[in-house]
Amino acid sequence: MSPLKLTGLSKRYGDTAVVDGLDLELRAGRCHGLLGPNGAGKTTTLRLALGLIGADAGVVELLGHVLPEQAGQARARVGVVPQTDNLDPDFTVRENLQIYGRYFGISKRDMAERIPGLLDFAGLAGKADVPIATLSGGMKRRLTLARALVNDPDLVILDEPTTGLDPQARHLIWQGLRRLIGQGKTLLLTTHFMEEAERLCDDISVIDHGRVIVQGSPRDLIKAHIEPHVVEIYGDGLAEWQACASVWCRRCEQAGETLFCYTDAPEQVVAELETQPGLRYLHRPANLEDVFLKLTGRDLRD
Repeated sequence: MSPLKLTGLSKRYGDTAVVDGLDLELRAGRCHGLLGPNGAGKTTTLRLALGLIGADAGVVELLGHVLPEQAGQARARVGVVPQTDNLDPDFTVRENLQIYGRYFGISKRDMAERIPGLLDFAGLAGKADVPIATLSGGMKRRLTLARALVNDPDLVILDEPTTGLDPQARHLIWQGLRRLIGQGKTLLLTTHFMEEAERLCDDISVIDHGRVIVQGSPRDLIKAHIEPHVVEIYGDGLAEWQACASVWCRRCEQAGETLFCYTDAPEQVVAELETQPGLRYLHRPANLEDVFLKLTGRDLRD
């Protein structure tokens, strides 16, 4: 059984199709990334998947339950990490977890037994009686992740879980998410950090204009949609060198003052650039961000 299956899902607001015939199926025990630019329909898709809003068309099957009719039964086995923290600032760390446990009918005694493990998982051991207001942003985010696990969910939905965090806090959360995957949990992750998706996700769906445009593993998507090497070029004389870039590059894209050269033969490009003292460059392997920008464009989305 798929933990989540969306079939022909559609949702309109006025004349705008926010989700437009979307199909998505998760595989159990894996991390599935849902990527897309702002306004692509990611958050609306998550709300539909949880039964928080109704679809205009299509079918949502969440943990074997059809939504919205059986949304309550399904959500009892789901953990959610929202885009922004909604911890209660008037309570301590322990009290936030205890109160959240009541929503799932978990007794105070059972929660008392679970809380030490949850805090240890989140790197918050010894912080049980600390007021929320005194926690750092990274600590609050880790507590929000721990709170999503109070009901021992089969599926954890994470909406941009590391936005606004420093690298140290981000890596701690990544470690926790890998542990969840290792325990057999299924994760559905939305993120704007392509490195995060590439590190954590077994499967990825890129959506735009409310539709899935490609699906596959990070490695397969890179192999299928982008040249293997990228040379980023900038500096004095770029305009003049760009005129002959097609000789050395299979494909070029200009973004601001940087020229992105996509190639199978980076040695030739680098050798040519070494003869251009005014130009600087960075040679790197292609990554998921290159795929994302090729498929969805480099223009800003409001």
